Amino acid sequence: MKSKLDRWRLALLYGVALASVGMASCGGGEQVQKFAPNRVIAFGDETSVIDDFKGDANGRKYTVNATVSATDATLACRINPIWVQVLARAYGLVFPQCNPPPNAVVAPVSRIRATAGARVADIAAQIDAQIAESAFTPKDLVTVLVGQNDVLAQYAQYPGVGEPQLIANIEAAGVALGNQVNRIADSSAKVLISTAPDVGLTPFAVAEKAAHTDIDRAGLLTRLTARLNASMRATIQNDGRKIGLILTDEYIHAVVRVAGGGGFTNVVTAVCVSPSALDCTTLTLIAGGSGTAYLWADTTHLSSGGHAQLGSLALTRATNNPF
Repeated sequence: MKSKLDRWRLALLYGVALASVGMASCGGGEQVQKFAPNRVIAFGDETSVIDDFKGDANGRKYTVNATVSATDATLACRINPIWVQVLARAYGLVFPQCNPPPNAVVAPVSRIRATAGARVADIAAQIDAQIAESAFTPKDLVTVLVGQNDVLAQYAQYPGVGEPQLIANIEAAGVALGNQVNRIADSSAKVLISTAPDVGLTPFAVAEKAAHTDIDRAGLLTRLTARLNASMRATIQNDGRKIGLILTDEYIHAVVRVAGGGGFTNVVTAVCVSPSALDCTTLTLIAGGSGTAYLWADTTHLSSGGHAQLGSLALTRATNNPF
């Protein structure tokens, strides 16, 4: 029965069903006219980062980076797009960090304010930086994905700090995140807020569970993630016309619980040889590994296939939310 239930949940969260019943927005209603943003602005952590480390508008990402070919290791940032690229492309938009020639867009207006290692406490400064350059408008589509690093930071304090205090800390972070999302929405921009992926389902959690016998460490990471997401969801405005909610945690739950869910054949192993996905390319994967068949790039970051699915969820929500 559990297997049937999990398959049913995955059907809701994946594929055509997403357009009508999956990834419910915060509220209800129908669009009078489809929302088409003039720019996409991304806030959050490294999941939304393109690192233009060479200053050539051909940045690397925290996932399985594509290369020009099997014999040319030069990065090709337009291939294997991260989730915010998938979303922006659907509206004909690009980010400055991935806008190489030929056919480079002149002065792209979309922005990535997300930073590697960011936590909830950093979102306010990211918003301030955007406002300092250009105020939000009703034609802005803003994405927010953060929280994983907060969960990891709280977990790192265990067992020196007990679980009740860690839960209290992470719930406070969720409230703070919800308040920042409301701040953006109140400024007139449209917001897509993603729940944090369940850190308890990452390769990092698998290793932590195996290394410790005091408690189920993966379970603790799941509980921390769940409380972060729940407190954020309880705080954001719930009228459906300003904020769209992407239930990334539920999607990953469904994928992990159903064999072959979402097309992934491996949901527990990091596919990259490099410890950091930032240095990972299609030429540096484990034997037999694939960025589309494996869910995780490194121990905590999604593969290129994971980003493709997250981008699809985001686009479905942006298309169907009554903005």
